[in-house]
Amino acid sequence: MKITLLDPGVERDPYPLYRTLREGFPLVHDEMLGAWLLSRYADVRAALGDVRLGSAAVGPSPAYRRLLEPALRTAAERTAHVLARRMAGRREVDLVAEFSDWLPAAAAVAALGLPWEEAVQVREWCRTGSARSGGCHPELGGLLRPHVTRRRAHPGTDLLSVLCAARVDGQPLSDETVTALAGTLLTGGGEATARALASFLANLLDHPAQLDLVRARPGLIPGAWAESLRRDPPTPVVLRRASAPVALGGATLPAGAVVACLIGSAGRDPFRFADPDRYDIFRADPAHLAFGAGRHFCPATTLAGLAAECGLRALLDAMPGLRWAPGFRPAPRGLMARAPRLLLVRPR
Repeated sequence: MKITLLDPGVERDPYPLYRTLREGFPLVHDEMLGAWLLSRYADVRAALGDVRLGSAAVGPSPAYRRLLEPALRTAAERTAHVLARRMAGRREVDLVAEFSDWLPAAAAVAALGLPWEEAVQVREWCRTGSARSGGCHPELGGLLRPHVTRRRAHPGTDLLSVLCAARVDGQPLSDETVTALAGTLLTGGGEATARALASFLANLLDHPAQLDLVRARPGLIPGAWAESLRRDPPTPVVLRRASAPVALGGATLPAGAVVACLIGSAGRDPFRFADPDRYDIFRADPAHLAFGAGRHFCPATTLAGLAAECGLRALLDAMPGLRWAPGFRPAPRGLMARAPRLLLVRPR
């Protein structure tokens, strides 16, 4: 049986193929893709945490969370409020084009105290794939370095000034560290976070009873967000290359082998999750792999969670009657990157 993710129709609905892979082909070579497909939750989680598969990068210390989170929360709340209020009086709006596509990048830019025009530029870099995580891309470095220099000379109250003045373990942060942290936030406000936010809103709008519960009990939002990431991750396929021989799925792959970690399949593995296709905000342990399987602190992950929490609160506050437009249902598409491209709603 010849199996490939590139078969027609898989981009529209990959879940039948994922089921076939989990049940009968937990590790199989996809000749057209040029990668080994890994589909079961336990195997995918192990692969994402294996340093021989390109996951050796260490995130910044959790001490950075105390520096970043307050400013990020304030910026996400304000940005979400502005975006939601702009749509509130309309008869019909698209939450992708006017909300989820903008909120993460705009919140990161606002937190760092950068001009609004930078949000437009960062969003375009992320949309075209020219921005990379960690702030290492020349375009991001070129954008951020002049701002870092100015904050060193004339600090303000924004997050970039906080980073420039901060000390971690008694040592000031270098310009390279400040630029890398700021760049991680900006790229974290890119396409993957925007897709995750769109899927989150779609899942709740598809389940109005659960949306009503979240509206009444905002403390349920983090669990609802984690469950959405499990069921509909924004990046369903993550490619890794083995730097040394590695045992996976009952076989040993040679150095140089490319492994496709099927996050979208792992999140719906019935050996790990009961009734895995169901969206359930009360699921006890969503244990999603949408942002990897490591335990280090990731500023982009923090930004994504705050965008989801603050974004949903702002929408529900500005649009008490939020619901699908008549006759509309979301249609997620994509293989390597997946989310609804359109979310038509009635605000009132």
